[in-house]
Amino acid sequence: MAGVIRIEAVWLAVGVSDLRGGIDRLLGQVIGRFGAAQPHHAYVFANRRATRLKVLVFDGAGMWLCTRRLQQGGFAWPQDEGAAVRLSAQQWDWLVAGLPWQRMTAAARAEAIRVI
Repeated sequence: MAGVIRIEAVWLAVGVSDLRGGIDRLLGQVIGRFGAAQPHHAYVFANRRATRLKVLVFDGAGMWLCTRRLQQGGFAWPQDEGAAVRLSAQQWDWLVAGLPWQRMTAAARAEAIRVI
């Protein structure tokens, strides 16, 4: 089922989020930080220890909620409370793999593109 969820932009809701809630609680956070959930934008939240992510996506007709957890370690998550960061596709790939996406240099980005 390729192409079920189309994502055009990935936004980090920087800081710590309570991930115990579901779609409605996270949607409230999206509205509070971003004004509205834009179609085909992914909004990413992390727990206090940055060991779990939740991704909320509005596809234009409904909401998707996904969870990502690494078997070991955590995610490189910024702690600047209340900020919003837009990620490139390569930065997103690094983040979900648990890699330090903030340190991507131009050479590392080129290498990531060659590997993918």
